[in-house]
Amino acid sequence: TSLGLHNVRQPCTWKRHVAEQLKQRDRVQRQAFEEIIHQYNRLLEKSDLQAVLSERLQTEKYELQDRHDVSPGAESLQQEMAQIRIRHQEELTELHKKRGELAQSVIELNNQIQQKDKEIQSNEYQQQIAQLEGECRDLRSSLADLERANQTLRDEYDALQITFSALEEKLRKTTEDNQELVTRWMAEKAQEANRLNAENEKDCRRRQAKLQKELADAAKEPLPIEPDDDIEVLSEDSGKGPGETSPSRMPSRTPRDSLLSSLSLSLSLAPLPSLSLCVYSTVCQDAHDGEVNAVRFSPGSRLLATGGMDRRVKLWEVVAGHCEPKGALTGSNAGITSIEFDSAGSYLLAASNDFASRIWTMDDYRLRHTLTGHSGKVLSARFLLDNARIVSGSYDRTLKLWDLRSKVCMKTVFAGSSCNDIVCTEQCVMSGHFDKKVRFWDIRSESIVCELELLGRVTSLDLNHDRTELLTCSRDDLVKIIDLRNNAVRQTFSAQGFKCGSDFTRRTFGYVAAGSADGVLYVWNVLTGKLDKTLDKGHSSAINSVSWSPSGTYVVSVEKGSRAVLWSDM
Repeated sequence: TSLGLHNVRQPCTWKRHVAEQLKQRDRVQRQAFEEIIHQYNRLLEKSDLQAVLSERLQTEKYELQDRHDVSPGAESLQQEMAQIRIRHQEELTELHKKRGELAQSVIELNNQIQQKDKEIQSNEYQQQIAQLEGECRDLRSSLADLERANQTLRDEYDALQITFSALEEKLRKTTEDNQELVTRWMAEKAQEANRLNAENEKDCRRRQAKLQKELADAAKEPLPIEPDDDIEVLSEDSGKGPGETSPSRMPSRTPRDSLLSSLSLSLSLAPLPSLSLCVYSTVCQDAHDGEVNAVRFSPGSRLLATGGMDRRVKLWEVVAGHCEPKGALTGSNAGITSIEFDSAGSYLLAASNDFASRIWTMDDYRLRHTLTGHSGKVLSARFLLDNARIVSGSYDRTLKLWDLRSKVCMKTVFAGSSCNDIVCTEQCVMSGHFDKKVRFWDIRSESIVCELELLGRVTSLDLNHDRTELLTCSRDDLVKIIDLRNNAVRQTFSAQGFKCGSDFTRRTFGYVAAGSADGVLYVWNVLTGKLDKTLDKGHSSAINSVSWSPSGTYVVSVEKGSRAVLWSDM
């Protein structure tokens, strides 16, 4: 009995399920098709009405035909009815056509609904949507965390910047105080030395007077003579005065130890020599942690800048023949290759091995511009005469002209060979290259005006004060002066043992200085063309760069080691 009840209830269950599904589908889809069904019902009503009207007209037609024989106007009425019938037939055809189109639309929409039902029933898209929404929430959370961390880092950076500025100002003040204290200390030492010298002179004169008095007293004192002595005593009338004696009769009572001690004291208390600069005096000190590549004096000759492989430009103040550290310029990511001051000494330009050139201000030692664009090491960078543009030469065989106002590269010139050094006049740029050529460029036309080929790779260039002569150094161990008025070699300098190291300096005050690979500084006289001096007591490795001070008082040289040597009173 229970089995029979179960079999009876089962059909009822699925029927009820089907009915519920149909009701649900009707509720969901009724609104979408309600308008279509309403229009479809109206079409059906019109169709039925058209059929009724057609039957009525057909009936009327037959009645009119029956009356044709008795009615005189039956023919005209028949024509009118035919027209009405044709018109109604066309309307019926049009309605049938619309009915078919609507039926086709209903079929297509039903198919789409079924397809959508299948897609909605499948949970794949819903799962993807949920997963994407979860990922979106995670990304929003990560973005918020990153923004908070970025704000924290920005605040820390601002705090560190403020701290750095305060420490920098404190360091500057401490350096100034230190310099003032050193100056005062040197002045006090000089005064103390003068005072000691005066006291020593007084003491020396006093001791000498005492010694002379003791000698005079000893000379006046008579000598005792024993009877058995063989010494002959001279009488007063022998021509000798009463105070004069023979050298062999020097008073024996003069203490010899006292005489020697007085003489020794007078030597040890001689006046202290005053501090002064000697000819070719040297001041040697370690300038950088590693190789020193570049050196340059400021236009006022008081400040000295050195650049090395430790990625820093260090500033030194030259005071009384000594170099005192003034500060350091940081910001480069690789070794410094070239240093240049502007004509006013307000800015410092440095090229480096990280494919960039940088400009610092000298009043606050801050980095102002970083000029990037080369694809190789920047080996040289120079200010033009207007101080508003610079030109840089690189290992990538290009020269670039930069505008400091807009901080962009104005022109790029392909030179064809690695550029080792650059010098500039008002409208011309001269560059020395690896292919042994010196090229002269017109800034306005970006074209080569002239080329001059040397016998070796050009390592460095420099101009005289009037910018009428160009000084070149090349790997053939020759230093040459080129007259820019006719682009011809006017003078050549060489020396036995001189071997081109890396760089040299400009010609000023009638001299040319060049550093050699053996650590010797060679100085030639331009007027005679002969070697004037060789300075070999300062360096222990090859000299990389040399710079004259504009005043001509000093010349500084730096080496592949960490040492810089200041030569004075040349």
